Amino acid sequence: MAYLPLKQVAECPSRSIATEWLESLSATLADPLTDRRLLCRTVLTELFRPELAGNWETALNDKNLPVATRLALTSMDPCNVTLEPEYYADCDQERFQRVKPLLWLWYSFDRSLAGGQNVWLGVELRRLLAKYIFKRCGENFKSFQNVEFSFGYNMDVGDNVVVHRNVLLDDRGCIVLGNNVSISDYANIYSHTHSIVDAKDVTNATTVIEDGVRITYHATVLAGVHVHEQGMVGAMAVATKDVRPYHVYVGIPAKSVRVKPNAPQAATVLRTSSDRQTDGR
Repeated sequence: MAYLPLKQVAECPSRSIATEWLESLSATLADPLTDRRLLCRTVLTELFRPELAGNWETALNDKNLPVATRLALTSMDPCNVTLEPEYYADCDQERFQRVKPLLWLWYSFDRSLAGGQNVWLGVELRRLLAKYIFKRCGENFKSFQNVEFSFGYNMDVGDNVVVHRNVLLDDRGCIVLGNNVSISDYANIYSHTHSIVDAKDVTNATTVIEDGVRITYHATVLAGVHVHEQGMVGAMAVATKDVRPYHVYVGIPAKSVRVKPNAPQAATVLRTSSDRQTDGR
C-alpha cells in the first residue's frame, strides 16, 4: 500500500492579513474584561456586512434598509439567537452563556466567505476558540468545518486531536478525547440517552475516547461507551458497548472483527467488562 503523507502547501499571499487578524482576536480574548457578546457581534458584522460595522445599532433602526437585512444584522449578536442546548433542563446557563458567543462565532465563521472552506485559517481560528470553550484543550487541536457541540464546556480534549468535517460532538454528559485521536467526517459521538418509555427522561454519561483511537466515516459512538487505547470504530459502525484496545469494531451494533497488527501481545489484549458479560466469561 502506498504511503501518502500530506503535501506542503505554498503560503497564501493573504496569510499576513489573516495572521494579523488572529493575533488581534487572540489578544482580545486573553483579556478577562472582554465582552464576548460584543466581540462576536463586531467580528461577524465585519465579516458579513463590513459597511455597517461601525454603526450596527443605527442600522437596525434604519427604515431604508430592507427588513430582512436588519433581521440578518440582529443575528450578528448572539443574544438575538437561541441555540438548542439552551432549551435543555440540564444546561448550566451561567457556563453556557459564557461560551455561547464563541460557539456562535465558530458556527457562523464556518458559513462565511472568509473562512468556512479556508483550511489553514479555519483551523487556526477554531483552535483559538476551543481554548476558551472547552473544559480542556491540548496542543495542536485541529478541527475542520461544520463541527458542532452541545454545550462545548464539557469537552475534555488532549493533544494532537483531529476532528474532520460535519462531526457532532454531543458533550451534554461530557466527552473525553485522549491524545492523537482522529474523528472522521460525519461521525457522531454522544454522551446522553433518552428513555425508550419517556423521551423526556434523559441520562447523561461520560463517553471516553482514549489515546490513538480512530472513529471513522459516519460512525456513531453512543453515550457512556469507552473506546480503549488504539481502538478503531469502522465506517458506519455503531458502538453501543466498550471497544477493546487495539481492536477494530464494525457493524451495527459494532463488534470486533480483528486486532490491529501493532497490538502488544495481540492474542491477550485486555478485554472490557462488557465483552466478558456478553460472552459469559
